[in-house]
Amino acid sequence: MKTRTKVGMGLVGLIAVAGTIAAVSLRGGNGDEGPTTIEVTRGSIIQKALAIGNIEPDVEISVKSQISGVVRELLVEAGDFVAAGDRLLEVKPNPTPIELAESSRQVELREIELENMERDLHRKQELRERDFITQEELELAEREFERAEIQVQMARERVALLETGRVRIANRNIEGVIRSPIEGFVLETRVESGDPVVPLSAFQEGTVLITMAAMSNLIFRGTVDEIDVGKLREGMPADVKVGALPDAAVSGEVYSISLKARTEDNATVFPIEVTLNEVGEAVLRAGYSANVDIIIDRRDDVLVIPERLIRFKEGVSEVTVLLPGGETEDRAVETGLSDALTIEILDGLEEGDLVVEPPPREIE
Repeated sequence: MKTRTKVGMGLVGLIAVAGTIAAVSLRGGNGDEGPTTIEVTRGSIIQKALAIGNIEPDVEISVKSQISGVVRELLVEAGDFVAAGDRLLEVKPNPTPIELAESSRQVELREIELENMERDLHRKQELRERDFITQEELELAEREFERAEIQVQMARERVALLETGRVRIANRNIEGVIRSPIEGFVLETRVESGDPVVPLSAFQEGTVLITMAAMSNLIFRGTVDEIDVGKLREGMPADVKVGALPDAAVSGEVYSISLKARTEDNATVFPIEVTLNEVGEAVLRAGYSANVDIIIDRRDDVLVIPERLIRFKEGVSEVTVLLPGGETEDRAVETGLSDALTIEILDGLEEGDLVVEPPPREIE
């Protein structure tokens, strides 16, 4: 019996100690130290709007061909730097047998026409010498003969272009070599040797062979939420955070804000563009994902407190201040700029005042 009594008393003691610890924990561990307070300090508040998007070239060019055929040779690779006029690739014509046969027959027909025109011209010259026709009639025959000569030459050049992909016209080499329209970098090659090429024309877009861009002129293209777009204006400063380069210091300014919204993931957003002014030593690449903080407003060296300390009561902002004697009082304050975490205090508090932290809400 005595042993059971001692054990029972020990259990009672343990329960009492556990109850004491629980009571201290529920009081937040402060004991008699009083309520938790936060000191009013001076600091900076920056109101921002977030834009999400990518780093892209300001101008990206799609290189296409004006002749059909297949890729004979690809002369560049992705990442190569080329000057304007440099050779990118060569397209070899790939005519069907019918096209080649028709072109050859056209040469024969034009040559027959030329022979007829030449005989007619000789007759007209003899008739003119005998004064049987006018000078105007002779000149007309000469012009017809010259036209027939040009048509024969054009037919032969067409056959040469279909067969070899190269021809010389008026001291100029015409070939299936596609040259760079700009100075810049090759972003992507879309074809390989032997791939078919559909030409660019008024009736079709044509095959994209290579994409290029001048990487010295990159911009950010992204979207902002409709809640923030009304606060933005062109020229606002922006901090660009590149996902692949977390330590890079990149800054810019808002260049354009779209007048028309679009829907993404059931949210209404507005496209924007941000020019990049300072990239430091960062090596930016087209396609990098990035977030941009657009600075809407900024206040430096102002009184600030966490916004969670503010209570709103009947249209008045209030805080609880701890007085030097240990007592507390509710005080109305005038607030200013907020970044959703920290808020500016315009009136009602002084630097060094202690504002009482409201107790945490109990989870029911």
